[in-house]
Amino acid sequence: MKLLSVNLGRPQPVPYTDQAEGVTGIDKRPTDGPVRVAAPGPKGVGGSGLAGDAVCELRHHGGYDQAVYAFAREDLDDWERELDRSLANGCFGENLTTEGLDVSGALIGERWRIGPEVVLEVTSGRIPCRTFQGHLGERGWVKRFTQKGATGAYLRVIEPGEIRAGDPIEIVHRPDHAVTVAMQFRAVTTERELLPRLLVAGEALHSETLAAARKYVAGQDR
Repeated sequence: MKLLSVNLGRPQPVPYTDQAEGVTGIDKRPTDGPVRVAAPGPKGVGGSGLAGDAVCELRHHGGYDQAVYAFAREDLDDWERELDRSLANGCFGENLTTEGLDVSGALIGERWRIGPEVVLEVTSGRIPCRTFQGHLGERGWVKRFTQKGATGAYLRVIEPGEIRAGDPIEIVHRPDHAVTVAMQFRAVTTERELLPRLLVAGEALHSETLAAARKYVAGQDR
């Protein structure tokens, strides 16, 4: 398991975002040098966990629970075949493009060591949005991405440090439950009856998912 690329985005004006200034950092490109990774602060204030990476829509992206976004090269390859087009590392807006790691099958709370310093913890899957669809230019993309369910994973920063392309990835902790990224994604999108089953993952869950699951169990969101 290794890190194929570390991808950073710069603010760019586009016609397909609801961000107030009309800019997005979704078009991320691989970078060669080391990149500093640290907890960015709470959602709405903190952006990306990677130095030099732009998160422009702070209402929906960035913050502690979405500090880093990872996507498997194997899933990009699968989409290449399905869409019949080339998909470069970073083109899904991911910060980390991985090899040999089942990202969407990772457990909530699973921890990865990347290189000698950084430890990240899996929190949730990525929910597709209008900006993602506009960036790729694929009609019906939000629905297609949701149906496939290979969402990639958001991660929080447990131990900061530097990472770079080629770093090994090691799973250093796997929690004792069966709540995967893919299950969490289905529970918050198409199969809300799964929400109670997420609670075994506890505080490792993205804080918004944890709140939604508790609300559902309390009968306030049926």
